Amino acid sequence: MASLDTTTAPAAQTGTASKRARGQTAMDFKSAATGVSAKAMRNELNAMIQGIDDPDFKKAFEAEMQSFFILFNRYLAERAKGQKIDWDKIQPPSPEQVVPYSDLPESTNKGELLNKLAVLKLNGGLGTTMGCVGPKSIIEVREGMTFLDLSVRQIEHLNSAHNVNVPFILMNSFNTDDDTARIIQKYANHRIELMTFNQSRYPRVNKETLLPTPKSAVEDKGAWYPPGHGDLFDAIMNSGLVDKLLASGKEYLFVSNVDNLGAVVDTRILEHMHASGAEFLMEVTDKTKADVKGGTLINYEGNVRLLEIAQVPNDHVEDFKSVRKFKIFNTNNLWINLRAIKRIMENDGMDLEIIVNHKQSDKGEAVIQLETAVGAAIKHFNNAHGINVPRSRFLPVKSCSDLLLITSDLYQLEHGQLRMNPSRMFQSTPVVKLGDHFKKVSAFQKRFKTIPSLLELDHLTVAGDVSFGRAVTLRGTVIIVANDGQRIELPDGTTLENKLVSGHLKLTDH
Repeated sequence: MASLDTTTAPAAQTGTASKRARGQTAMDFKSAATGVSAKAMRNELNAMIQGIDDPDFKKAFEAEMQSFFILFNRYLAERAKGQKIDWDKIQPPSPEQVVPYSDLPESTNKGELLNKLAVLKLNGGLGTTMGCVGPKSIIEVREGMTFLDLSVRQIEHLNSAHNVNVPFILMNSFNTDDDTARIIQKYANHRIELMTFNQSRYPRVNKETLLPTPKSAVEDKGAWYPPGHGDLFDAIMNSGLVDKLLASGKEYLFVSNVDNLGAVVDTRILEHMHASGAEFLMEVTDKTKADVKGGTLINYEGNVRLLEIAQVPNDHVEDFKSVRKFKIFNTNNLWINLRAIKRIMENDGMDLEIIVNHKQSDKGEAVIQLETAVGAAIKHFNNAHGINVPRSRFLPVKSCSDLLLITSDLYQLEHGQLRMNPSRMFQSTPVVKLGDHFKKVSAFQKRFKTIPSLLELDHLTVAGDVSFGRAVTLRGTVIIVANDGQRIELPDGTTLENKLVSGHLKLTDH
């Protein structure tokens, strides 16, 4: 009878995952695994495994629970030791640890290198924060096209322009897989090889009892969670895709968030990766006050590491947010050597920093989710370093404020890629802050008859019940505030330049 064990891999599991699990569990977590919490967790997980009849589902579920059990044991061990990062050992990265993009030479053998590349988008998130149902990647963002449509168009153009075959891969979660499978059928006749696989599904843990909240493997989705994009390495190895890509001649993987419209294939970075022999490249860009919570690269005891805000001691959070000390942040655009992934995962695996995410379940109980970040893997790869790229390679859509920017005349669309409008005098992106009335996409669409011209905008703040007519132009700094009970409707053709607009459309110089 197969079951999880604290010192050996499950009997039914073979190959890469079992070798890694056996080695790590025995060496690193033996003491923690003998604890009461570890034993109780092991028993609960085993009970769920034994409740499965289908052999294929049982084997896959058991592999996931083994990986989760390793992560849980690490959490217990670190909690018991009170391990925290030593702030005094943190230094800004050295010049060789972050290379300026401007120093990279132009690519000379684009076709040859592109044929060794695969592109992967992290597609596990939902569009709930923007008021949408289903995967975030199916939100329409420009000219009726979704995030997925734009990505497919980019890869299709790349393949046609260079006569290459760059596969397009989606890492879904159990939240997005079914919807994505239906949607991607429309790309069947496109010049693109499209693959998908699922990241792991881990059980939420009751904060007080440290036991899994689900009692069976098929319990409601709300009892489970996708464990962060650091799960990429376990999930892609378990899927068999790494071996499949290597067998087809692929050597490099370009990974990015599906909602980052600036994350397009760049042959200069690919050429640098090939020429330098780097196994892992992280694209970073200069930090602004809007990015103070973003993870940053640091020099820790001579090694390059990713530091996330969740790892920072409370009394150093303001230091972490400082633009002076930490001048760059991680865009989560990553270039990774596929053979290196296989080598590392088949040996000791990865020891990624655990991010403890506190949540409340649908039943009202306090739960924790143990997650990891994919960028934290930088410490495991040879000659890994950062590339300080232009801000144009970081164009995420996290809110309707971002949506306003990328749907406006600030950008032009070419082969699925957004480029800053050359008519804009300054290449910096304006700061846009839309209030709660614009939080959901449906409300956003109702409040703009057409998207205003933002070509000469520096800063826009909108609060309260405000709507925009057709052909509105916003320039300089514009602040529009409708107080409670008031409504502001900007007429068609309105031009506002350095204005503060309050109730009843009273315009004053700002």
